[in-house]
Amino acid sequence: MAAVAALLKFWKPRDNWSREEENLAAGTAWVAGHEPTPDPSQEGNEPISDRSREGKRAKASASDRSLPSAGGAGDGIEVSASGRQVAQLAHARSEITRAWTPWVLLSVLVFLWGVPQVKKSLNDVSAPKFAVAGLHNLVIRTPPVVPLPTPEKPTKPEEAVFTLNWLSATGTGILVSAILAGLFMGFGAKELAQTYWETLTRVRFSLVTIAAMLALGYVTRYSGSDATLGLALAKTGSLYPFFGTLLGWLGVALTGSDTASNVLFGSLQTITARQTGLNPVLMAAANSSGGVMGKMVDAQSIVVASTATNWYGHEGDILRYVFFHSIALACLVGILVYLQAYVAPFTQMVVK
Repeated sequence: MAAVAALLKFWKPRDNWSREEENLAAGTAWVAGHEPTPDPSQEGNEPISDRSREGKRAKASASDRSLPSAGGAGDGIEVSASGRQVAQLAHARSEITRAWTPWVLLSVLVFLWGVPQVKKSLNDVSAPKFAVAGLHNLVIRTPPVVPLPTPEKPTKPEEAVFTLNWLSATGTGILVSAILAGLFMGFGAKELAQTYWETLTRVRFSLVTIAAMLALGYVTRYSGSDATLGLALAKTGSLYPFFGTLLGWLGVALTGSDTASNVLFGSLQTITARQTGLNPVLMAAANSSGGVMGKMVDAQSIVVASTATNWYGHEGDILRYVFFHSIALACLVGILVYLQAYVAPFTQMVVK
């Protein structure tokens, strides 16, 4: 929050959203005698045609005959900051309820799926585990990657067990909320299945990419690559809290998921923290905090966004627009982590 507040002190968006532009794009008529400013339409980014503008002017003329003039706004009229008046569209209570229902269901079910007792109950129903043959208990980490073993804490081989927690996974809660919301809004089972298949088809490449990056994280862990990188980053010395945060940013930028970044670099962060005398909890948290700032530039999120909005071919434009903001926020978080590592009273914020 402090990083965002600091950024907003110096940065303002180039383009400010306004209600007027939204109403113009939606075809709502201006009724105060002002000429609307042409704006690209939503389909194909083509300029609004002369015929379209003439249609809007005709609507405005018709509205002028039925609505009060600029001197006093009546019912159904909104006066903007620039003095324009816009016809307001009234929505019935039932329409508002239907619009909010999916979000309410999503919030409630995701919250329930996050409750430990609910997760445990669902895992008790079904959560099969599979030991990976040829890998389970066959990898052993040794000093200086891990602390020296003691009789109380001997070195244990790395477990390689895959848990298929398909019921307790958060995605299952999201799927259930989508089904319930669709049924509430009047969609049939056939329509829901068709929509699900179309969505799955759209994001198929993103799903494959995310799965591949998650697999890469496990390969990095069990091959010892994370330990090697951690020992190398330990050479940055006192600056490691800053660079470790950027490492979390890089992990999410590459994998598209904070969870995947933690799988990829979480072990590395704790290893390096021990090597440099830092708090492992701080650097594990820094990996997640820095990773959040990389979410806006990861390829999967950009591809999913362009696919969901039918804005194909503009992924590069999106990346260029948000890249600087992502780096700036990651650096601010890195500075905060550095202060938490060395400078009082920020050090009191770290769990001991």
